[in-house]
Amino acid sequence: MTEERYGEYVLVRRHGDGVGHVAELVLDRPKAMNAVSTEMARSIAGACAALGADRDVRVVVLTSTHERAFCVGADLKERNSFSDADLVRQRPVARGAYTGVLELPVPTIAAVHGFALGGGFELALSCDVIVADGTAVVGLPEVSVGVIPGGGGTQLLPRRVGAARAAELIFTARRVEAAEARELGLVDVLVEDGHDREEALALGTRMAANSPVGLRAAKRALRLGQGLDLRAGLEVEDAAWRAVAFSGDRAEGVAAFNEKRQAQWPGE
Repeated sequence: MTEERYGEYVLVRRHGDGVGHVAELVLDRPKAMNAVSTEMARSIAGACAALGADRDVRVVVLTSTHERAFCVGADLKERNSFSDADLVRQRPVARGAYTGVLELPVPTIAAVHGFALGGGFELALSCDVIVADGTAVVGLPEVSVGVIPGGGGTQLLPRRVGAARAAELIFTARRVEAAEARELGLVDVLVEDGHDREEALALGTRMAANSPVGLRAAKRALRLGQGLDLRAGLEVEDAAWRAVAFSGDRAEGVAAFNEKRQAQWPGE
């Protein structure tokens, strides 16, 4: 495993066979329960840009070093000192963190324990799959402090749970504990306490065993097809299929299947 730090609060660990096909994007501001400050937001965006451009990365797992929190959202202590002009200047930096995770071209998994609130839950929602343990408490409480979910929450949550359920959760600002969160579809996989990171990395490893070309194309089709009617969605899928059908990965995958061996993906 190798490690690389992005600023003071973000760490990237590479897991795997020397090239690190599974990258762990670690939120590492434990003294503030991973509250997202301007500096931390900038670091998340920078780490995501680097990971997205790295063709060796097949899966990204988003984790936390804090024992009792995934991320408690925006740094309200920092925000309390902002003028209106400061808030305007910070907005694109903050958005860059959430869109950085959302626009990663590879599968992404959030490993959630403890509090994942506001922007913290939005970081998780920006991932393709959310693994949570029994200590997880999730929610979008922004209206209780006079704002709205501004890291994608008003758009990502209804895509997960439907418009009415999202409205109830956002308008009440209520916190949802792990069992109910799984029942409502706010998280996807519920595991034993303390095993969220382990299970998320294991899931990421299973995903990363597959074709990197196929993974990126499948994610692109899934994301671009959301919200389209079926006919338009099938055109998106067909374009993604054509992008992989004549790739080296497809040729290797078919050959490996017929030769009954593990594929050695060229990644192109």
